[in-house]
Amino acid sequence: MEKETKKTTKLLNPVTTLAAGLALGAVSRLLDIFTQNLGNIFSQMAVWILLGTLIAIYSETARKAMANILPFSLGVLVTYYTAAVITEGIYSGFTIRAWTVFAFCTPALGFTAWHAKEPGPAAKAIGACIVLAAFITSVVIYDGPRIYDLIIDGILIYILFFRKIRR
Repeated sequence: MEKETKKTTKLLNPVTTLAAGLALGAVSRLLDIFTQNLGNIFSQMAVWILLGTLIAIYSETARKAMANILPFSLGVLVTYYTAAVITEGIYSGFTIRAWTVFAFCTPALGFTAWHAKEPGPAAKAIGACIVLAAFITSVVIYDGPRIYDLIIDGILIYILFFRKIRR
């Protein structure tokens, strides 16, 4: 387990998370175009909360979590909206600005999420807030929850409360 965690933390750096974000942004847009269910899943906030949480908690330090999550988030936005322009998708300027503001908030969210795996009640409260945020966005913004929202929430619960991470 320790070797696995060390490998994971070495793989997590701003360059690799940017590359992952660029790839996932393009994949997400293509899924929107060519599939219905997968396109719907990757259009939900919960899946991005899950991915951001994974990047944060597997980063070596809280500061590295901040440094890793921003390029990921910006990479997703750049390729998603570039692909949307190329494929003549229709998006409002407000939506793009809102997601950009959110992306620039992700370092603070990553810093906070990293602390969810620390010992103590504050960490448990942070973990509960992450799961609650994923659930609430599914209900309020996307008229859920759907089965995949519950699966994502279950994965978050497992990762945040039961999976051991050595630091």
